[in-house]
Amino acid sequence: MTDEAAHVLVVDDDEALTDVYAAWLATEHEVDTATTGEVALNTLDETVDVVLLDRRMPGLSGEEVLDRIRRAEYDCRVAMVTGVRPNTDVVELGFDEYLIKPVDQDDLHDVVDTLVDRSAYDQRLQELYSLMSKRALLEAEAEDGDVELGDAYEELVERIHELRSRINDTVTEFGHDDFRVAFRDLPGENTGSD
Repeated sequence: MTDEAAHVLVVDDDEALTDVYAAWLATEHEVDTATTGEVALNTLDETVDVVLLDRRMPGLSGEEVLDRIRRAEYDCRVAMVTGVRPNTDVVELGFDEYLIKPVDQDDLHDVVDTLVDRSAYDQRLQELYSLMSKRALLEAEAEDGDVELGDAYEELVERIHELRSRINDTVTEFGHDDFRVAFRDLPGENTGSD
């Protein structure tokens, strides 16, 4: 968990919900809110560390906002906070974490702290965490019977293995203990070679 305050942008078309999320997070973080995708993009700048983004909004959807954030290459982490149940369509979305509403104050603080901590990681390790999050999300939905895992899931698993292999090679080559510790802590993964 991080002790540093983050700059968080909360984006949801439900103004009452953005106000609640902002109040919860403002005890530890600087928080801005937006109730449309357009306002979110106009508010976003290089000082924003974490974006909490609703997926389904009128006008610019959360997916469109996310795509624009990634294309503009903002150095921020993005968590989708949404009532939309995930399907294999999430594999290609550029989010870092995915929370399904309703969420509570602890959920929001945990995801912000996690994403702030991850922002210090190498780009490949950030990507690996994002992919692992998607895999865990889809596996949980499949266990509930809400998602049928198919080719997109298999491609995701393959991408995870390829990226892990590249990271393993880098860690072995450079011998960074920090990478080894972070890599060991990846959810659902062992530390052995694949």
